[in-house]
Order: sequence, then C-alpha cells, then structure tokens
Amino acid sequence: MRDRDGCLEGVLKLVLLTAVFDWLEDRFGFGRGFSCTGVGCGFIILVVFIVMACGVVTGTDWLSLF
Repeated sequence: MRDRDGCLEGVLKLVLLTAVFDWLEDRFGFGRGFSCTGVGCGFIILVVFIVMACGVVTGTDWLSLF
C-alpha cells in the first residue's frame, strides 16, 4: 500500500498543475479560437483542472475507480 503524499509534494503538484493550466488557458482557453471553440476548450480545461486538483488535495486516484 502506498503512503500518502506529504505536504510539500502536494503543494508542488498543485503549483505544476497551475502552471500547466495557465499555459493551456493562454493557448487554447477562453477567448481563443473561432466562435465557440475557445469557450468549449476553456470549459474542458477547467473541468479537467478541477478534477485533477481535487485528486491532489484529497489523494484520490480517479483511475483506480474504473
């Protein structure tokens, strides 16, 4: 059984996740692309970020549920 992440490791994961989210948001997010594609991609990026951030905070492995 794997031990839980430490505080520093969780904070580092959140910082890296935020950096990736900001980069993706600048490239493909809200206000980018033609008509609704920027809104659609921005919404998908936002939902994925929220799921991954909740996984880091709670320590849940979402892929093991399937």
